[in-house]
Amino acid sequence: MKNMGLKNFDNSNKINLHTFAVCAYGESPYLEECVQSLLAQKVRTRILIATSTPNSYIYGIGEKYGIPVHINHGEKGLAGDWNFAYSCATTPLVTLAHQDDRYYVNYTEDVLAAAKKCRHPLIIFTDYNELRNGKTVTTNRLLKVKRLLLTPLKLTCFWKNRFVRRRILSIGSAICCPAVTLVKENLDSFSFKNNMKSNIDWQAWEEISRRKGEFAYTARAGMEHRIHQESTTSELIEENGRRAEDLYMFRKFWPGWVAKMIEKVYQKSEESNEV
Repeated sequence: MKNMGLKNFDNSNKINLHTFAVCAYGESPYLEECVQSLLAQKVRTRILIATSTPNSYIYGIGEKYGIPVHINHGEKGLAGDWNFAYSCATTPLVTLAHQDDRYYVNYTEDVLAAAKKCRHPLIIFTDYNELRNGKTVTTNRLLKVKRLLLTPLKLTCFWKNRFVRRRILSIGSAICCPAVTLVKENLDSFSFKNNMKSNIDWQAWEEISRRKGEFAYTARAGMEHRIHQESTTSELIEENGRRAEDLYMFRKFWPGWVAKMIEKVYQKSEESNEV
């Protein structure tokens, strides 16, 4: 692993390797639960909160748990907020934790274990479950499809294979954004593009997939992604606004007529994301 010597780190030094950068917005009733799940990790690492909507609620959470709060005075929007949170972390590994989600105690443990198997990792990500109406959903049609697409990456020999990971991404966005840890020192000049609302993460993985290095994946679920009516994804599906973004992404991999065919099939799978 470039310049990290991760195999030489013991548990006491792992805090210098990884940061959870929590992207907070408004007054989410789930923010504290997210922070608590990060503090409960078997392998403790750094935590920070980044926001472009500073308020007493967010400051209160930071003060209660001794977590620094960073204020974004620059570019706004989803990509702007993610880029700011990413920039606040000074460790080689950064996870952009979404305020509504919950992380399992094994998340950082599994990420660091996967990192040890790499020579030049780009992103490291885990499987995930969904959280609907306060209940954990371990399987549904959408989760089954995503896990099927990611099956090749259960084998470490495929982690550095650009053809394999681009074929996975060409069928849909199988990688759950909040389950991803970015290897900052191996992603020179990387940033999220502020040209879409929903597929910013898919676009980022597509760009990163062109680089030399590994997409490290662990099939054990490391977190729960909350699906609720107020989420950006749910709003876009309800407004039918995601179809144009999906088609834009498919055209990065396929001729226009093929992209249209795949998009029509793909949109049906999104129905399982509705609350």
